[in-house]
Amino acid sequence: MAARTLLTAGITGVGMSFPEKRLTNADLEKMVDTNDEWIVERTGISERRIAEKGVGSSFHGAKAAEAAMEHARIKPDDVDLIIVATVTPDMAFPATACLIQEMIGASNAWGYDLEGACSGFLFALQAARAQVMAGLANRVLVVGSEVMSSILDWTDRNTCILFGDGAGAVVVEAVPESRVGIIDAINRIDGMGAKYLNMKAGGSVMPASVETVEQKLHTVYQAGRDVYKFAVKGMANVTKEIVDKHNFTARDVDLFVPHQANIRIIEAAQRRVGLEDSQVVITIDKFGNTTAGSIPSALAVAHQDGRLKEGSLVVLCAFGAGFTWGSCIMRWTAP
Repeated sequence: MAARTLLTAGITGVGMSFPEKRLTNADLEKMVDTNDEWIVERTGISERRIAEKGVGSSFHGAKAAEAAMEHARIKPDDVDLIIVATVTPDMAFPATACLIQEMIGASNAWGYDLEGACSGFLFALQAARAQVMAGLANRVLVVGSEVMSSILDWTDRNTCILFGDGAGAVVVEAVPESRVGIIDAINRIDGMGAKYLNMKAGGSVMPASVETVEQKLHTVYQAGRDVYKFAVKGMANVTKEIVDKHNFTARDVDLFVPHQANIRIIEAAQRRVGLEDSQVVITIDKFGNTTAGSIPSALAVAHQDGRLKEGSLVVLCAFGAGFTWGSCIMRWTAP
């Protein structure tokens, strides 16, 4: 009797999609009291992409999903499940996953949205991995897509400079255990952080009203210094934890793909693990913080640049509102 092939879950396709419109720091200088030098020094951002008015997260999410499927060499009918990580869904309901499912023609798929803020993609990736490992799905599309420009106060220089619009997507499917795939993930939340980063109105506690709109309560609120302090500690520690847990060293890591929130936070996590600049993927300079779209689009950029090879040891990490944070370690599995 032939030996049974043991399977694990791995990423076999990546894709991304961004609006064409670029909003540079020079453009922002004309809108709020800021300047290019100040923004670059504190955030590492030079420009970000902005979606056209009326374009929702489903649009670029679907485009990124199609690119990921093409990379993985699968058809829409091959997809069993779609998980969309987003804090800017097209509407409160139905789920953006439903809209993307129709757009790409994935007639056999079910799906749902997952809201984990900037850690949303990592949380969705873990959910996809679990479905595949349990034998409940063969191929899962994990999409991180945001139109952050739709929830920004463009008169608040502390937040409007940080975010951009865009999407990334991956295909997660069963791969032979010999190729390893996703090794492990660590995910955490702490609700004490809710007061530091949130959007106060628009939910069941504070439904939309004339007053909430006038007070700009439907936009991102961030206590910058507090978030920065927790983010540096959270991302750095969880990255070091997952590397140490599996007895790897900094030299073993081929690529570190952090959430693109702030260059200083990324550098702190990099130093904590002892990584060189050549091991780190940086896209924040061109795209800003795209929240749940950040990590999958950075993976797509790394693939496009030829930095992802079969068997590469890749570490992902993120920190976001909630607070939420996490890390993931994997061996890259090319299609």
